[in-house]
Amino acid sequence: MNLPKPNFTPPFNITRASHVVLTVADLGASRAFYVDALGLIVTEQTPDTLYLRGLAEACHHSVVIKKTTDAPSCERVGLRVFTEEDLDRAKHYFENMGLPAQWVEVPEQGRTLHVSDAFGIPLEFCATMPTRPRLYVDWQKYQSGSPLQLDHFQLHMRNAPKTAAFYSELGFRISEYVVVDDKMTSAFMYRKGGPFDMVFFTAPGPRLHHFAYTAPEAHDLIRACDICGDLGFGDSVERGPGRHGPGGSMFVYFRDPDLHRIEFFTNHYMTVDIEVEPICWNRRDMRAAAPWGLPAQRSWFEEATLFTGVAAAAPSED
Repeated sequence: MNLPKPNFTPPFNITRASHVVLTVADLGASRAFYVDALGLIVTEQTPDTLYLRGLAEACHHSVVIKKTTDAPSCERVGLRVFTEEDLDRAKHYFENMGLPAQWVEVPEQGRTLHVSDAFGIPLEFCATMPTRPRLYVDWQKYQSGSPLQLDHFQLHMRNAPKTAAFYSELGFRISEYVVVDDKMTSAFMYRKGGPFDMVFFTAPGPRLHHFAYTAPEAHDLIRACDICGDLGFGDSVERGPGRHGPGGSMFVYFRDPDLHRIEFFTNHYMTVDIEVEPICWNRRDMRAAAPWGLPAQRSWFEEATLFTGVAAAAPSED
């Protein structure tokens, strides 16, 4: 199998997965779930928007939750670039590819660029945000799952290999990938030096499968489940706790009141060295996905969040 080669001199410098923008039916219910049940920190709240972050995050937000009267969806996934000049280079790059990019005003962010990638994922790039003090040594703030920082997005895409090739040109590297009969079905890709920033699975898409936060310890995952049960969100626990094969981390997945999916997981290994090679997993070996624990529900494989105004289509090799 020929994997896409990483581009070590990309057209602009993406540094990491940054934030996700969700729409919901009831802002109060979302706050009860994300803050009271899961332990995320409220940076700011307006009448129609909630800005959240993890305990170890200095930037203003990693989740933006907006009230909507339409069907709940994901508006954008956010990526950080290193400098303002990288934003200009990104605009030039996408426009040269025939992908219209535009500057937009976004509260609590610096200059922001909107563009949809070649497969329909709505992206939001920024280089700066206002900052707040990190709370990672304010131990009284460690509630429920004690989420530390946003780590990655997992997306359902019509063709994972083609998506991986596109993002390889942007400097992403493959840390791990899954094959069935020598055909890639998913790719785990990174920029920041951990194994994941963007994860692509072949499935009807584009759709957001989940966004994920690191948690300090395995017992934090159990406590998050316990607090969800105490507060009436017991049914939100969709999968786990368990252990991943790829990455090797402990995990648990939750569904919020609008069925957006969030993962808490313990941290993973570094991938900063240039000689690090991708790891191949065979999906027919079920131990590769989860060495132990109950199998995932069908919903985990089939259900995901639509992007606002973007129709999902069946997988295709075209």
